[in-house]
Amino acid sequence: MPAAQPQTREFRAFLTNLEYARKMIVAGQSLAAFQSPVIDIGDFYRAAWVQAVSAIDHWFHEELYRRVAELASEDSPQMPYQLTKFELPLVRVEEVRRGTTTLADAVSEHVKAKWGNAALQNPRKISEALKLVTEEDIWARAAVQLNEWNHGRTSMNAQTLKQKYNSITDRRNRIAHDADLLDGDLKRRRPISDADVTDAIDWIERIALAIATVLG
Repeated sequence: MPAAQPQTREFRAFLTNLEYARKMIVAGQSLAAFQSPVIDIGDFYRAAWVQAVSAIDHWFHEELYRRVAELASEDSPQMPYQLTKFELPLVRVEEVRRGTTTLADAVSEHVKAKWGNAALQNPRKISEALKLVTEEDIWARAAVQLNEWNHGRTSMNAQTLKQKYNSITDRRNRIAHDADLLDGDLKRRRPISDADVTDAIDWIERIALAIATVLG
């Protein structure tokens, strides 16, 4: 990768989860020569694809929770606007007033309650969530970062980077929700190769690292 990887617990867990996906590819490659009629090697690659998207979805959540907790505990005037406007239920306000919980814990727990069940697989939702921890346009800045790492050989912008991410998550959804079947067909599935899923996983890792770099 073109930059040092964050040494946070959250990012290390993300890389571990990506490694699980890469191991699924290796398993598929190892079995490919057998050509067994009862094993669809593509299923290993599809499982790896789903695992990789789950890895970045999980990382976005955990990174959000960690950064919200840190910002709320600092009570800084530089706190992102959306976090300063984040509304707490009255029961949480009362807990803070009585001293049974801290403001940072109350905010952090309510952010988890709001975003815990939200799938962060859509660029718009990701931007909305991360507005709580940064004022940056994360997709635009991440695109610039990727171009810098590629020494100007690419010219990505926010829109093209979002499209790339969407193409990966859309395929995940087809695998998870439609068995990766071809449109209008109940038996034939879309072709998939070890190269396809390796490229998707590499992109997921690049995008996460670029966004982590933008967040600081």
